[in-house]
Amino acid sequence: MKIKEIIGYLESIAPPALQESYDNSGLLVGNKGKKAKGAIICLDSTEEVIDEAIEKGCNLVIAHHPIIFKGLKRLTGNNYIERTVLKAIKNDIAIYAIHTNLDNVLENGVNSKIAALLNLEKTSVLAPKQNLKKLEITVPVDNSDGVRKALYEAGAGWSGREEEVSYASLGVRYNNGDGVPGLKIEFHFPSNATGSILGCLTELQSEIDLSYNIHAIENQQTGVGSGLVGELEEAMEEMDFLKMLKKNMDAGVVKYTALQDKKIKRVALCGGSGGFLLPAAKAAGADIFITADYKYHEYFDADGDLIIADIGHYESEQFTKQLLFDILSDKFPNFALHLTEVNTNPVNYL
Repeated sequence: MKIKEIIGYLESIAPPALQESYDNSGLLVGNKGKKAKGAIICLDSTEEVIDEAIEKGCNLVIAHHPIIFKGLKRLTGNNYIERTVLKAIKNDIAIYAIHTNLDNVLENGVNSKIAALLNLEKTSVLAPKQNLKKLEITVPVDNSDGVRKALYEAGAGWSGREEEVSYASLGVRYNNGDGVPGLKIEFHFPSNATGSILGCLTELQSEIDLSYNIHAIENQQTGVGSGLVGELEEAMEEMDFLKMLKKNMDAGVVKYTALQDKKIKRVALCGGSGGFLLPAAKAAGADIFITADYKYHEYFDADGDLIIADIGHYESEQFTKQLLFDILSDKFPNFALHLTEVNTNPVNYL
């Protein structure tokens, strides 16, 4: 099995087109055409993780956070990023990151894993993405399968819960008065896939007689977006819930705002840095909003409407490793997968 088969399966669950514009998910180091010998799954790819991959005979590291987030201008080994990348290259180890695209899917996503740990029910995306576009393309019938496949690979056809979704209707294409059977195919796609789709269309037009239109639409992607909201089966006392949160999330500390003197039933959450979702949590009627990386003055924004609970960035996403391990183990049961034994959390607690 080649590395690209593993990547392809992960991207069928969390398409790269769903990542945020600032992100750098995808294959960062290595050749996806190489045979996969084994994989280490981690939250952060570090020098120690690369050493672990070498020791265990793995040539693929699958991380949640991209080790290369901003452009590298040099590789001199002067910092941990450059040293990690250099060590991976020297030892022919590929590094793949699956970050905000995994954050932004409801099913098998980062936030759904947290929701499961907290026993939440009736879950939905807290802030669904609205930046959908629609592609309408008309092609000769004989070319339709190839065109559809190419556009799927470019990021078209994501419905929010399923990939590779399209709709087709048969008609007649007229060119200079001559009519030939044609197929009109429609796809939805996230706006940040526009560039790759336009590139694909340009390439297709050099080979096939086709026409297309792209429209912005107002539909929400119900299964795609930031954060999650759900409910407990039975409401809990505030302090009981906070203790359960700390235990189940294996958090060293939970920082929280003033208690509201009411039971907790509706819970909003976002793994990682989710403070930007506080207005959405309030609008959703949440009793508590769980996330990480809150700054001192931002805690005042709770303003008596709910409890803000900061459990730490690493703590909120640490179970993503197990999520990815389970996803890949189910698909590739005979492949050598390893959860990293390296603690990559840079924060310690007394």
